[in-house]
Amino acid sequence: MIFTETKLKGAYIIDLDRKTDERGFFARAFCRKEFRDHGLKPIIAQANLASNARKGTLRGMHFQYPPAAESKLVRCTRGAILDIIVDLRPESPTYLQHISVELNEDNMTSLYVPERFAHGYQALRDNTDTSYQVGEFYTPDAEGGLRHDDPRLGLEWPLPVTVISPKDQAFRPLSEIENEVKHRMSVAMAA
Repeated sequence: MIFTETKLKGAYIIDLDRKTDERGFFARAFCRKEFRDHGLKPIIAQANLASNARKGTLRGMHFQYPPAAESKLVRCTRGAILDIIVDLRPESPTYLQHISVELNEDNMTSLYVPERFAHGYQALRDNTDTSYQVGEFYTPDAEGGLRHDDPRLGLEWPLPVTVISPKDQAFRPLSEIENEVKHRMSVAMAA
């Protein structure tokens, strides 16, 4: 695997190190030791799949508060997505900054999302599937979210939103929840 750290410390783009021959290629998609060597959390509590029938479908921006904060390893297995993550670590110099990465069936790139980040993506093609390994169990009481269109975040989605869940659409603006987010995402709460 080829690990490239993004401007958001701890968030990595992970490309496959393909070994090719006449059959095609072989590549390692996960290795606990390599993840640990890069300071990443090499624990998989759940493996999730999501299928998006229509391009423009938006999922996010999701997170879980500590002590159930999730790390994620996200890969698009069919179609294409624009994946966006937002740093919610109040002590971080990149607090509220974001990155976006296109993940698709051709590049087979993964995005490692550290704990205490919001995560969301938009399907860029019809019939798009994603796979993500999550480092913590889904904990409804620890669940949170940010609005995908919050002007304070400045997230740029490439397509008009065609489908979004009522739950995701109902997330409150950051201006209404930032004090709670900062408090619950603080290092003291995460420890």
